[in-house]
Amino acid sequence: MHDQHTSFSITGMSRRLFMAACVALAALVAVAPAHAQAPVDPKAEPNVFVETIASNALQAVKNDEAVKRGDLKRINELVDQLIMPYVNFEKTTRLAAGRHWRQANPEQRTALVEAFKGTLIRTYSGALANVDAVSRIDIQPFRGDANADDVVVRSLVNRSNGPSVAVDYRLEKTPQGWKVYDLNIENIWLIQNYRNQFAQQIQQSGIDGLIEALNRNNLK
Repeated sequence: MHDQHTSFSITGMSRRLFMAACVALAALVAVAPAHAQAPVDPKAEPNVFVETIASNALQAVKNDEAVKRGDLKRINELVDQLIMPYVNFEKTTRLAAGRHWRQANPEQRTALVEAFKGTLIRTYSGALANVDAVSRIDIQPFRGDANADDVVVRSLVNRSNGPSVAVDYRLEKTPQGWKVYDLNIENIWLIQNYRNQFAQQIQQSGIDGLIEALNRNNLK
């Protein structure tokens, strides 16, 4: 699935796993203010935090026609307004870049975060168009230490046209409360998957080449 410029797709995942990732990611972004929403408390227990966002999101997705059509403008609005408080894009990008992050100057780091954000938005776009009336995310009993600084919340993604798929959310504790920074879809971590692709592109054309490749793919 890669050409010489790297396509930044979800390499190594089957279509079923990719769609599960889409639904899971959608659950963190599509919270529409037009509908009554339960208040999200980033300092609640980690499983409660994730479950509230997911429940609010799926309710909104099922009622927002623009979101379900994958309207990029609408999705951008939702990301800017609602996903940023709950996801650490900078940390996700830094970990995906790995050791190459230290080589980037501040301007390159900012540009890389924005370009990778655009890549994830494209994933959300495909996700939101595929949420059906019976889609749901079932949060599993929390097995970790809620007082830890880094935890994993487990869930099952259920849709009408396929079997359930395990999706884990990795969260970090910040002064503002929990933030999501990684996903595990049936033993495939999002950051690790992109780290391999980022490293390949950086070896070919450096940090600037990676930023250019991401932005080029975001325009497709």
